[in-house]
Amino acid sequence: MRRLIVAITGASGAIYGVQLLRRLRELPGIETHLLLSAAGVLNAHQELDLKRGDVEALADVVHNVNDIGAAVASGSFESAGMVVAPCSMKTLGAIANGLADNLIARAADVCLKERRRVVLLAREAPLNLAHIRNMEAVTLMGGIIFPPVPAFYQRPQSLEQMVDHTLARVLDLFEIAHELAPRWSGQFSAPQRT
Repeated sequence: MRRLIVAITGASGAIYGVQLLRRLRELPGIETHLLLSAAGVLNAHQELDLKRGDVEALADVVHNVNDIGAAVASGSFESAGMVVAPCSMKTLGAIANGLADNLIARAADVCLKERRRVVLLAREAPLNLAHIRNMEAVTLMGGIIFPPVPAFYQRPQSLEQMVDHTLARVLDLFEIAHELAPRWSGQFSAPQRT
């Protein structure tokens, strides 16, 4: 059983974290540990009409973000790493600066210090210099900044397909086998003029 920590914070895009939990539930051998901020709860309700309990029911284990003594706050907790989806600029700043002021930032800090994969689906636009510097800091620590930018080359027919394409790439980063989106097999070239 592989463990993956999933955090949902207050940036727009709660669908990424919720859909990630749904997709991971469908895969064998994955145990999810959810960290859901108060602002994440608000966004899940605003954007998806989901209540806290609806989101929590998608995870195997739920941790209170104020419980700094939770298992995921220790390097001895074995996990494949952590995904923050979506990742607010507040959370990005806390992780970049090692604040560990709540369990989300602490769990990310632990994963980074243990050299485990940390993927942040940073949601903000446009970016200011503080955002960019925080992204640089996390990258230098070994984290991956992964803005959920939709790809259109596979011609998605729904929002769900767009989200799944992004999540497929996230799961690839953790070497978790899936069939969320087709693999790119190359582009057909237009005939050359002679």
